[in-house]
Amino acid sequence: MADPTDLADLTHLAEEIKGCTACELYRDATQAVPGRGVPTARLMLVGEQPGDREDVEGEPFVGPAGHLLDKALADAELEREQVYLTNVVKHFRFARQGKRRLHKAPAVRHVQACAPWLVSELETVAPDGVVLLGGTAGKALYGPSFRVGELRGRLGEWPRDRFPLGELGEPGEPPWVLATAHPSAVLRERGDREAAYQALVADLKAAAAALSGH
Repeated sequence: MADPTDLADLTHLAEEIKGCTACELYRDATQAVPGRGVPTARLMLVGEQPGDREDVEGEPFVGPAGHLLDKALADAELEREQVYLTNVVKHFRFARQGKRRLHKAPAVRHVQACAPWLVSELETVAPDGVVLLGGTAGKALYGPSFRVGELRGRLGEWPRDRFPLGELGEPGEPPWVLATAHPSAVLRERGDREAAYQALVADLKAAAAALSGH
């Protein structure tokens, strides 16, 4: 059971994120979307930014990509309640096309503006491992040259140079890192979507195996 103090800290952090005006995205978005999960989660999944449904509902990964991620987590024998889900950028960036709001990738300045929120989430949750869902999450941690293939399906070291250990709360080992495709990329796959999905599940299974080994 989570410590009530930890729960209070996470609730307070979520409220702070909801009031964020660090970049211009807050002007058009419905709301900021903080992460979701328990403070004792051993695994943190980090995506890019909220989508249209997430922006409306105020929770991460509740749209089509989130539904696919739910299925992949179940197939990898990882319960969603045991992971903390968040995004690098907390507001939805979009371009209007008639009545539709189309996803627009966040810029570097948006990632940088939200970086303190990600650090705070890491401090509060202190996960054993972090799964990076897609390139934006990877670049936020490792820099602009990062490619998902560098850490896809295997454990990598925490980027101490960009996120020093001292910034992650209590002294100890930093989380390991594993990269995989963002579930939205699986949905956009025009070739063998089933193969893309199974690759995502395989990567999540690698994360589950790493947790069981600790």
